This record gives sequence, structure tokens and C-alpha cells, in this order.
Amino acid sequence: MSKRISISDLLDAHQTGRRFAVVSCYDYTTAKLVAEAGIEVLLVGDSAAQVILGHDSTLPITMDFMVAITDAVRRAAPEACLVADMPFLSYHTSVADAVKNAGRFFQEAGAQVVKIECTAAHLDIIRAVSDAGMAVMAHIGIRPQRVAKLGRLRAEGVTAEHAIELIELARKCVDAGADMLLVEGTAREVAAVITKESPVPVISCGSGPDCDAQVLIISDILGLSSAPKPKFAKSFAQLDAIIHGALRDYASQVRSGQFPADELCYHMKPGQLEALNRMLGQ
Repeated sequence: MSKRISISDLLDAHQTGRRFAVVSCYDYTTAKLVAEAGIEVLLVGDSAAQVILGHDSTLPITMDFMVAITDAVRRAAPEACLVADMPFLSYHTSVADAVKNAGRFFQEAGAQVVKIECTAAHLDIIRAVSDAGMAVMAHIGIRPQRVAKLGRLRAEGVTAEHAIELIELARKCVDAGADMLLVEGTAREVAAVITKESPVPVISCGSGPDCDAQVLIISDILGLSSAPKPKFAKSFAQLDAIIHGALRDYASQVRSGQFPADELCYHMKPGQLEALNRMLGQ
């Protein structure tokens, strides 16, 4: 990548049928590897609450934490298109709060897009953030921030009636100013319809291969955990076993005195050890 990927570049991909990849990641070191692999879009998701902080939902994560890690990812990936997730209660309290909090991602962290989990009740939020000059990714389908109310999350759009609701919501989000759509955990057939008629790029998160792009969490892609994953997640490596082995080898070498070897140590300049011994009276 020779220049920063823009929303216009992604719109061109949508219009020409060129698919692109999205990875959700949360720290400088990992984001640098993701960017070096040529991934076009990095999403700093509120799933950091689970992957980084160990919570059982996305709800506890704060704006300050999200801004800080988004800033870190931007430093690691200056040329990728950067999307920041609006966390729980950052846009629910008022339109003014939504615009102010969205603005923090642009001003403090270099984001190009903010992602908002949407129902019809949030169309005014999309419109206000968009009218303020900030790009919006509308997130429909499964919405993890609703887990406290729903109790559990389940696939969306599996009936014709619900499919129509989602398709209509996607239309309304775009009409309100959304520059991209993210469709999570939705029946493939429904996501295909949304993508076919959408004038903006559509990203699938477990919604089938017919969208413009796919997004997965970096820890799932790399196989960093043996914990159960969503139905749609795929590990393209199994690094947890490799990491466990490396850590065991490190600990073993420390305990045996094998690490660090002499060549890994700093040494005094020639003659200085003798001088030190004289000073110590030895």
C-alpha cells in the first residue's frame, strides 16, 4: 500500500466487484503485522472488552479505552482504512453525545469511520454524525451491545418477515447517511440481497460470502485461543500451541540457568573489571 486507503477506494471496490479484507485488532504490535500483510481495513472493535480485557460481553469497555487503542492501531497502520467502534452508551444517551464521542475518534485517534450498532431508533444518530462530516459504518443484524436486553444472541434474518425488516433497515441506514454497512450473523441469502442493492460497501461478519468484504477478529484468525468460537469464525493458523511451547521453553531455560547465555549479556569495557575490583578492595 502506497497511500492511505480511503472510503472512496472501498466504494470503488464495491462498484467494480473487487472484494477486500477487514480484520478486527486492538494493539500496535498486532496491527502492524496486519497492515504489513496488506489488509485494507482495520476495525478496532469493542470486542476488545472480551479479547483484551477478559469480560464476558462488549458492554464494559469505555470511550477512553477505545480511543487509546484506536490511536495505537493508527500508529501501526498509517495507510489502512481505520474504523473505530462506538462503545455501549457512547451514542445512546443523546445525539449531541454521539457526535461528540464520534469526533473524539477522528480528532484523537485518526479514525476514518465510526461504527454504530443500529436499529431504526438510531437513524437520527447516523444522520447527525454524517452531517457533522464523519463517515459511518452502520452495524445491523446481530448487535452484541443488545445482549443485556436480549439475554443471548442468535442468527438474524432466518425468516422472510425478519429478512424484510433487515433489508429495509439497511436501506434506511444508507438513506440516513451511512457510508458502509456491517451485517453480522445474518442469513446468507439476506446479506446477498442487501449487498446487491446497496450503493455502499457491505461487510459480512458471519453473514456469508456474497458481501464486498469479510471481517474476523485477529485472535480467531490466528488460533490464539482454544475457547469456543462463533459458527462463522475460522482459524487460519493454530498459534496457541506454538506460543505455549515457546513459553514453556523460555521458563525451562530460565530455571536451568541456560538463559541468558553470555552472548546475550552486556560486559564492562576492557580493564574496567580490574579497576572495579580495586575500588571494591578485592
